[in-house]
Amino acid sequence: MEKLKGPTAGFTKATCGWRALLLPQLNRQSLYVYGSEVAVEKECIRQLASGVFVIHPFSPMRSYYIMCMMAITFLNLIGIPMEIAFMDGHSGLAWESFNVFSDTLFLLDVVLNFRMGIITEDAEEAILDIKRIRVSYLRTWFIPDLIAAFPIGYILLFADLHYHNDDSPSKTNKMMRILMFVRILSLIRLARVSRLVRFFNEVEKVSNANLEVVRLFFRILSLFMMIFLLCHWNGCIQYFVPMLEEFPSDCWVRKENLMNSTVIVKYSWGVFRALSQMIALSYGSMDAPENYIEMWIVMVSMVSGCMMYTILVANATTMIANLDPAAKEYKSKMSRLEHYMTFMKLPPELQLRISNYYQARYGGKWFDEKYVMDTVSSSLKEQILMVMCSRLLRNVPMFQNRDENFISELLLKLNYEVFLEGDVIVRQNVPGDRMFFVDHGQVLLESDSYERELCDGDFFGETCVLTKGKHLATVKALTDCQCFCLSWHDFQNTLKGFPDIKKDLEKIAQLNSDGGLV
Repeated sequence: MEKLKGPTAGFTKATCGWRALLLPQLNRQSLYVYGSEVAVEKECIRQLASGVFVIHPFSPMRSYYIMCMMAITFLNLIGIPMEIAFMDGHSGLAWESFNVFSDTLFLLDVVLNFRMGIITEDAEEAILDIKRIRVSYLRTWFIPDLIAAFPIGYILLFADLHYHNDDSPSKTNKMMRILMFVRILSLIRLARVSRLVRFFNEVEKVSNANLEVVRLFFRILSLFMMIFLLCHWNGCIQYFVPMLEEFPSDCWVRKENLMNSTVIVKYSWGVFRALSQMIALSYGSMDAPENYIEMWIVMVSMVSGCMMYTILVANATTMIANLDPAAKEYKSKMSRLEHYMTFMKLPPELQLRISNYYQARYGGKWFDEKYVMDTVSSSLKEQILMVMCSRLLRNVPMFQNRDENFISELLLKLNYEVFLEGDVIVRQNVPGDRMFFVDHGQVLLESDSYERELCDGDFFGETCVLTKGKHLATVKALTDCQCFCLSWHDFQNTLKGFPDIKKDLEKIAQLNSDGGLV
């Protein structure tokens, strides 16, 4: 069987196009849950073996379906309050068609949820068994979804057709009251907001992007969409309640003379009043409310504004607290370091050099390199070091044209070090046991007879790693330097597995014993 190279790539020959859309696709989230491409392939086989129509949680169809439903739901949550409050039964054919289409789609959604695979936080595989899916859905979201999918659009369409075809005044008045009741009843469709929240959560699970970035993006997006919906609904309520009272003389709509205005003017004034009350700026008009119904609307609006502000501040604080944890950890470490240096009464110059070292070493982001290297596999560790250090080893004549296995072993022995400008890395006539590779920066090599500058890709201390002798020159950092070092002990342990290379290097050490190497 072919190895997966995309969504269900190994099964396209065995399944038709539409069936392939039901199978899990290969993305970051599916790899995170199943662990490997092979495991995702086995999940495809398991779903095909079941022989039933089930939409996998990580399938392309599920991703497209969620995006579509999220857009339709949001449009419903915007349009339904506006239709009830401002359209006055004259929403037009386009909106009535959209209502019928939405109701049909939400009824279809209820049906499809009985065939929608389920993935849980701690599950190792998706739930694809029809009975388990049915029981889970009936116990959780079936009743709210059924209420939200109640086909008000069909009822409004049939009632509207009957209303326009009936010329009897008494029946017309009766039908108008029925239409008003149905319009109020259509408020239950706002329960679809629960679907919007669930769609946001499900988008995070099936996304093919960086997990943390996706979660942060959708958290911010969902927060602002909910705030927008709250302001939008509040603005619609501001006009809807006086309309139910048939615009009494002391209501704000009559005072502003808006009964015959356009929908956009009415909506603008409603949202203006709502926002003014929610941020406690004013009542949204010159005068305070004069009847108790408007007074209650204002109070509820103010309370909802306080709740909105609290939720906004709480979420913003949480997101900021969770943003860039490495930088926050670095600041915490530096704060402790400063307390330590102050307690030990270190000179200001030394304190500054220590702070500069941490900045050069970590770049303002705290990380535990040893922990990272210890937790990744040996293969990944080798690949990381190959990218970082391979060119440095290849620049050393005694390591050129050597066995790849030998080079790979040496890479695993390299250690990262940082030196500040002015640091003395090694001193002349002092025994040494390490060889240094300059990754970035400049150093000055000084002896009694010569001086030489080394920069990116150069090396020094090769004699010491061969013979464990004395350094023949002093090496100072001219700039901040990032280096890798290889110790004599690690080098000798590596050579034990490569006796032929060891003999060659011993000959080189003998020839260079009287040379001028550092």
